Amino acid sequence: MSSTGVKTRYAELRVENVGPIKLANVRFGDMTVLVGPQATGKSLFLQYFRLTEDLGYVQDQLLKYGIDWGQDLRHFLAAYLGEGLETTWQEGSSLRKNGQPFKLEEKVRRKQRSKEPAVFYIPSQRVVTLADGWPRRFQNFGAADPFCLRDFSETLRQLMEEWRGNDPKIFPRTKKFKSEYREVLSDCLFRSFELAIDRYGFQKRLVLRKSEGPSIGYMAWSAGQRESVPLLLALDWLMPPAATDRRTPIQWVIIEEPEMGLHPKAISAMLLLVMELLYRRYRVIVSTHSLHVLDVVWAIQRVTKAQEVLEIFDVRQTPSLIRVSEEILKKSFRVYYFAPAGTTADISRLDACSESLEEAGWGGLTEFTGKINDIVAKVVSRQELTSERE
Repeated sequence: MSSTGVKTRYAELRVENVGPIKLANVRFGDMTVLVGPQATGKSLFLQYFRLTEDLGYVQDQLLKYGIDWGQDLRHFLAAYLGEGLETTWQEGSSLRKNGQPFKLEEKVRRKQRSKEPAVFYIPSQRVVTLADGWPRRFQNFGAADPFCLRDFSETLRQLMEEWRGNDPKIFPRTKKFKSEYREVLSDCLFRSFELAIDRYGFQKRLVLRKSEGPSIGYMAWSAGQRESVPLLLALDWLMPPAATDRRTPIQWVIIEEPEMGLHPKAISAMLLLVMELLYRRYRVIVSTHSLHVLDVVWAIQRVTKAQEVLEIFDVRQTPSLIRVSEEILKKSFRVYYFAPAGTTADISRLDACSESLEEAGWGGLTEFTGKINDIVAKVVSRQELTSERE
């Protein structure tokens, strides 16, 4: 809090000597993208970030489900991060939020006053939240499973249990997402199918169906549908249709690997929904291994007109989406590369001509394409030379 009692904008988190991270220093924009190879600490960084915002909420939820860490930081981290990851916090580990020390061990020993979540975390393991087509309870996961997964699944379960009305259809549904979004999602994810609540015996489940014909159970869905439905349900909850533009007290939305299992056209659809989150004044953090995500960020940073933003996503230029695009042009975008050496680099400009190899290669995401292009160029050159000699 500032001296005036107004909450200070969260600008920066510095993580030092945590797991594979030697030093990660990230300044947040309205949308922040984290890239880098596997096992470089992106997910760890995000989970520790959540603790700096939601420690009281995490404590409250763990106690609610009978998990007691006995004021011991290692036990707490084992319950929060998942079994074995408590060792990521070691001697010399530290967090600094907006330049100020965040004394994790000291804070974990006492209950925090705030129990309201500021962060909505959509984990990369979201596909396992649906057991037989229905979100699993918090307690149905093992004690070794990470809190972010258990909490996400429980939130979806509560959302589905509270579903009311005679119409079991979930998507497409009037007043759920803008009509333009429904069109795009239907085209690239569901085709002529709809997502609905069905019963198998006495058990509720999510199915895909047509107006005529049998329902299609969860395990028969495509990989992209299984990956994307938990994400869509979460985004649906974050975008209330009423006068309120967002779910209070949520300020941040973290999405790990939104591209999982999806064709580039479907990735664009998901990123279009991320733009809607920004329009609704959420701050968004995305971790990704997809070049497509950075292509979109790069393009948005360079266009100047709302119509051009919509051209990036190849959607109709309606007044509603023009308003969204006008706001997107005012937002700040940051991109950080997590290196195997345990450090981070700010590559937000995404300048292919940069002297920084990390930035020029977009965090390694263009490296393979560039290598293939070089190989093909050599082959073509050799063939042309051989042809000339003949």
